[in-house]
Amino acid sequence: MRVAIAGAGAVGRSIAQELLENGHEVLLIDKSPKAIKVEMVPRAEWLLADACEISALDDAALERCQVVVASSGDDKVNLVVSLLAKTEYGVPRVVARINHPKNEWLFNESWGVDVAVSTPRLLSALVEEAVSVGDLVRLMTFRQGEANLVELTLPEDAPLGGERVGSVAWPRDTALVAILREGRVLVPSADDTLEPGDELMFVASQDVEDELAELLGAR
Repeated sequence: MRVAIAGAGAVGRSIAQELLENGHEVLLIDKSPKAIKVEMVPRAEWLLADACEISALDDAALERCQVVVASSGDDKVNLVVSLLAKTEYGVPRVVARINHPKNEWLFNESWGVDVAVSTPRLLSALVEEAVSVGDLVRLMTFRQGEANLVELTLPEDAPLGGERVGSVAWPRDTALVAILREGRVLVPSADDTLEPGDELMFVASQDVEDELAELLGAR
């Protein structure tokens, strides 16, 4: 898979390293000469250019990319890159970084964003997840499908404790995707039981979160 990353700062370089380790082709784009640190990610392609300009994206051959990641520290830049990638080059998957929570409402399909990642929201959610048992915590929003990744750690008195996954009448548009138990990641099957202390990871439609929380006995 070919991936273009607009923004070659610490975040962009870290993403590039991970993708390269997983066997993908990566192009890093940044308009600041100070950000072009080829020695830090030598296996990536590098382009010194303004990713908000069509000529730069032509040079990047964005039409050959399956994914574009807008990872700069400027929300305006990330929105423009996302919109150009989707509308001008037909990139199938556009992921955008949100730097300021007040701008979160803009990062949707109207701006070409398939998945928006809010760093402040994610950090606060992870803090909540670390200290909360029995609370439904939203970790990430998938804008294209209006669905969320949510987590709940089952408390000792959970009403579903000991129940089989397959016997639970989960709300519509809800999928239990993983159970984290004693350091292990379990892919749920119908015969697995739900145990107190399990961290349950769901992908669920936003409009059924309250119903899911009630079913799980969340506070």
